[in-house]
Amino acid sequence: MLRSLFGLGPKVDITRMISDGALILDVRTPDEFRRGHVRGSTNIPLDRLAKDLKKLDKQRPIVACCQSGMRSGSAVAVLERNGYTAHNGGSWMNVQSRSPK
Repeated sequence: MLRSLFGLGPKVDITRMISDGALILDVRTPDEFRRGHVRGSTNIPLDRLAKDLKKLDKQRPIVACCQSGMRSGSAVAVLERNGYTAHNGGSWMNVQSRSPK
């Protein structure tokens, strides 16, 4: 369980998912997002995610990220319960290092 919370769950090629068009969902607060984020990512704070699910395309895979991987792990659980394909990318800096430059 801890492995999946920190983006270390089942082996998924996050880099490939991103290059294939997965949505990068940053679930940190707007203030955290403003201080730095993955270019092209969408910011929906974890505490608003359940209310804002309609903003997300169920046909597009999602890579969730946050500061450490904890909130993104919770976001993945919410997304999967609602029929989305989602994976925990861990920290936004981890996801950024895997994104095209």
